Amino acid sequence: VHWARDAAEACAIVAQVARSHGVEEVVKVKSMATAEIDLNTALAAEGIAAWETDLAELIVQLGDDLPSHILVPAIHRNRAEVREIFRDHMGEAGRPAPEGLTDVPAELAGAARLHLREKFLRAKVGVSGANFAVAETGTLVVVESEGNGRMCLTLPEVLVSVVGIEKVVPTWAELDPLLRLLPRSSTGERMNPYTSTWSGVTPGDGPQEVHVVLLDNGRTNALADEVGRQALRCIRCSACLNVCPVYERTGGHSYGSVYPGPIGAILNPLMKGTGPQGPGGAAGAQTDSLPYASSLCGACFEVCPVRIDIPEVLVHLRSKVVDGHRGDRVPKAEAVAMKAAAWAFTDARRLGLVEKASGL
Repeated sequence: VHWARDAAEACAIVAQVARSHGVEEVVKVKSMATAEIDLNTALAAEGIAAWETDLAELIVQLGDDLPSHILVPAIHRNRAEVREIFRDHMGEAGRPAPEGLTDVPAELAGAARLHLREKFLRAKVGVSGANFAVAETGTLVVVESEGNGRMCLTLPEVLVSVVGIEKVVPTWAELDPLLRLLPRSSTGERMNPYTSTWSGVTPGDGPQEVHVVLLDNGRTNALADEVGRQALRCIRCSACLNVCPVYERTGGHSYGSVYPGPIGAILNPLMKGTGPQGPGGAAGAQTDSLPYASSLCGACFEVCPVRIDIPEVLVHLRSKVVDGHRGDRVPKAEAVAMKAAAWAFTDARRLGLVEKASGL
């Protein structure tokens, strides 16, 4: 078990494990935590190819694209575009697409299956995240709908699981309601098609070396915020994205993060920080803008299965963004206007002069 304070430490741990086994490629289960730390780029810098095996993530990776949705990362692509991506780029990453591939969904899925099967059977190292982790038994849990996750969790000799520390529940009793909430809120199913659990090494069955990387990367910062800490209850179901009028019109890429939508608008600023203490530069400005990416209609709160009051946290974070910039050398126009209004409104004589001047 490894502890990673930030993205750099987590990536270094995974890269070290891969290097120690002399591999040039790893297969990955869809994982938002590994996307958050940009693990694929870090491994590529070490000469290690990280292959996504989730169908939507495969489409995004082959198209040199970014995910736009928590549950359906390639929702911004239609099937004709998927066919073009498979036809043009699949051969660069392994088995090429079959000749005469059409845009019929079953054919596209079949092409992906053939392409990925080679990677599953060849890979010595698998990388996963976890939807939940049970402290009572040290068990990690992945829920998925395609079966690719189970292939990655059982076939490689070595498994590395990168898990956010907020995913830990005390016992199996607490896991039970979460396993029922997640499929209902994400896909409307009573039960998830594939639920895989693993608790370390079992001789002769599955990976014979298992590494668990517990990831902080700003989560303790979020926990320290008494209003914002409720965001750590998120189970990544994407219900809030599906009802959000802002996300509906702007799409996931506009959020500039692996976590889009209402939950991304609060989770990113909580973990990264806002104002001058945030990540700085253009990235800091993007993060500071996220709490304002909402009409505060409250639809996200109504559908959230774990009752995160997202509008409350958005307003709280807006105040933190404003407070964080109070000491700026060059004040913002809004701050100057508010100071001028306060100067006029706190004295009747000054207010009268301003009113007369406004007439001119």
